[in-house]
Amino acid sequence: MSFSIGIVGLPNVGKSTLFKALTQQSVDIQNYPFCTIEPNVGIVTVPDERLEKLASFYHPKKIVPAIVEFLDIAGLVKGASKGEGLGNKFLENIRQTKVICHVVRCFDNSDIIHVTGNVNPVDDIETIEVELALSDLEIVSKRKDNLSKQLKAADKETLKKITPLLALLTKLEEALKKGLAARSLGFSEEEIKMVSDLALITLKKQIYCCNVDENFLEDNLFVKQVREIAEKNGSAVVVISCQLESEIADLSSESEKKEFLKNLGLAESGLNKLIKLGYEMLDFQTFLTGGEDEVRAWTFVKGALAPETAGIIHSDFEKGFIKAEVFNWKELYEAGSELAAREKGLMKIVGRDYVVQDGDVMHYLFKA
Repeated sequence: MSFSIGIVGLPNVGKSTLFKALTQQSVDIQNYPFCTIEPNVGIVTVPDERLEKLASFYHPKKIVPAIVEFLDIAGLVKGASKGEGLGNKFLENIRQTKVICHVVRCFDNSDIIHVTGNVNPVDDIETIEVELALSDLEIVSKRKDNLSKQLKAADKETLKKITPLLALLTKLEEALKKGLAARSLGFSEEEIKMVSDLALITLKKQIYCCNVDENFLEDNLFVKQVREIAEKNGSAVVVISCQLESEIADLSSESEKKEFLKNLGLAESGLNKLIKLGYEMLDFQTFLTGGEDEVRAWTFVKGALAPETAGIIHSDFEKGFIKAEVFNWKELYEAGSELAAREKGLMKIVGRDYVVQDGDVMHYLFKA
């Protein structure tokens, strides 16, 4: 299981610089609007120090981390939903992503053009979120119109199915017309399932990525404004200097990157914080497997039972699940080997009702 993050924002706010730092791919980051026309897609590994530590005694042939996909689309402008700039057709590329990363410019620099001529995070956020809402509105209105036509010839059973959905779409339509995000309506899980096939962008989890000056990584006035907005609409915030992250990504070795961060007084990069935050927002966790062939991280949804996680590796594991041997990764690492951990009584046998925990090292026993 992997997950994807769609990067949105106005032109020249640092989206493509962020994407380049994340993926270390070469993308066009020229200083003019709409330089990113086709969507850029990159696969990024999820940072997890546990893999290297377990590999120190498993000595595997390979290490396989969990992954996240980032999708960077062209910058949006006011009126995109009506065809301004490059139009809103590029939003279709991020409808299947799990999380939206809204990059907001939170620094002044006269050398970097702002599409409106003035740095104002409040206005910038409103511009993008109205366009996202209007893009969703088009989809919701079409579905509502189609259902309304079906009502005319519907039997009683069909009416029972259509009526609740139509009421939900009406509520959505009214909010989206006002430029409000679907997530602001506080839908229940059941209601979210009812409209899940619409892939509404404004119903997704959202992270505001505040792009700050590389010399001022703490909160400035712009960042504080973004935090106030996030607090009201339930979004998360991460503060990053996209330019600084790009410089870190260009360093050739992990030791150089760690030294660079240490000199800046940072425990980890902003990119790592962004990826981890996306994981947390989706209630994702990681279980691990280890052996001579590979040490691997597997993504699962918090609360999953042992058979479900076995099925992530292979469907046959879930179908024929008998039991699982479980080690806590830290106890296993400190023991130095599986044998030593077993001798210390650190391995436990669990059944079908075991709720897998983040960092569990799992060995599944199943029948073919």
